[in-house]
Amino acid sequence: MKPKYLAGITAKIKAKMDKAPDRPAQVGVPVKNGIVIPEHELAVTTSRSGGPGGQYVNKTDSRVTVRWNVPATQVLTDVQKERVINNLQSRLTSEGDFLVHCSTSRSQHQNKEEAFARLAQEIRKALLVPKRRVATKISKGAKKARLESKSKHGLVKKLRSQKIKDE
Repeated sequence: MKPKYLAGITAKIKAKMDKAPDRPAQVGVPVKNGIVIPEHELAVTTSRSGGPGGQYVNKTDSRVTVRWNVPATQVLTDVQKERVINNLQSRLTSEGDFLVHCSTSRSQHQNKEEAFARLAQEIRKALLVPKRRVATKISKGAKKARLESKSKHGLVKKLRSQKIKDE
């Protein structure tokens, strides 16, 4: 007899649920394109959060700080490290650590997940390579039309300024 929770599940979906994943789960913070910051490179500390917290506000450490040393990381290439250091220069410590603080939730676990998400987002933005601007040239027809329009407008203004002679 099937359990009640499996009553509506088709055989295909059940087979997917029973099948083990093809690759092991990655431990760390996924950034982009296979770049995953391993947890051993991250230092997670907790502290007391400001703001409302209720009965246990002075007893629980719900604020989470994630520290990642950019120059010492094994995940990024030298070019990527240089790009991250240049783009996040104002937010790095003197040792090259990038800090992310999160105290939006009363839950330490939610704050930790949010801090990891913020870290990944900031690194993703810092790794972004700006597109090169392609110089465009104005077509001859457009240039000619613009100059004709200017000359017509100048002629109208010139006619406006001339005094009308009464005869």
